[in-house]
Amino acid sequence: MKYMLLINAESTADVCDGPTQEDWVAYDKEVMDAGIFVSGEGLADLTTATSIQVGPDGERTVTTDGPFAETREVLGGFYVIDVPNLDVALDWAARCPGSRGGGRIVIRPVEEFEN
Repeated sequence: MKYMLLINAESTADVCDGPTQEDWVAYDKEVMDAGIFVSGEGLADLTTATSIQVGPDGERTVTTDGPFAETREVLGGFYVIDVPNLDVALDWAARCPGSRGGGRIVIRPVEEFEN
């Protein structure tokens, strides 16, 4: 079953408290070597975000002040992994560097639709 690991970090977190580049490289290698990697990306800084809302009349509202104006947590990236069950996904999420230093991983099953 596929699970998405959403990597969230506190927007005010001190960079020194977070995982290092080496931590991420090691985790990437573990996920690849285990054969569970489906996809994943890190996201650019929140200041580059653009959001859009479409009203009932079809009018679009575009903003560039970020989609999380009222929260102290930002989405930093994601992994999609293919593992047997939620318990295994939780184990991999706990190993993720993003789960440390004030970060949090949200685990969501990927819905698979039949054509």
